[in-house]
Amino acid sequence: MVSAFAFVENVVRLSIEFDMANFKKFYNEKLKGQIQKELGLKNVMQVPRLDKIVLNVGLGEALQNGKLIESSVEQLKTISGQMPVVTKAKKSIANFKLREGVPIGVMVTLRGNRMYEFFERLVSFALPRERDFKGLPKKSFDGRGNYSIGLKEQLIFPEIDYDKIEKIQGMNITICTTARTDEEGKCLLAQMGLPLRK
Repeated sequence: MVSAFAFVENVVRLSIEFDMANFKKFYNEKLKGQIQKELGLKNVMQVPRLDKIVLNVGLGEALQNGKLIESSVEQLKTISGQMPVVTKAKKSIANFKLREGVPIGVMVTLRGNRMYEFFERLVSFALPRERDFKGLPKKSFDGRGNYSIGLKEQLIFPEIDYDKIEKIQGMNITICTTARTDEEGKCLLAQMGLPLRK
């Protein structure tokens, strides 16, 4: 009997091999018209769409353990399918024993097909695996249609091998859209399947 974890891993692999841009196609062919109708927009060019998705991992503990940066780079690379950038401290803060230019985080920006493929995996596989998941709060919009999600652990992504991780750590995911208001952003992301609380 195949374990649930192995099954999910197989589905992810097959969906990636099948067509990386199939969610983008689904958005253009089916969702665009629905969103335009729901928002009452006259021009199809006004319909909001995804612009980019930014994944960010803050590593304050990397000051004591340098290996955390390397392992986080590998994990984010596995999750996103793109090489992440190591972020460095912009200024020195004596209370935190932080010096300017010291690596303290890892981030990656996804656009195009990779962005749609990651969004599909996030909604279909990762978020449902989160413990006691009851939906995402509607308050996390920034006023301009962009949405931020804070994850407590990277293990919800089926690509991550539990045995190879040094430390369980969270990440911030910011979904940037071309929406002008929170209502437009909410409509777009809800239609795309983001599980927002009612």
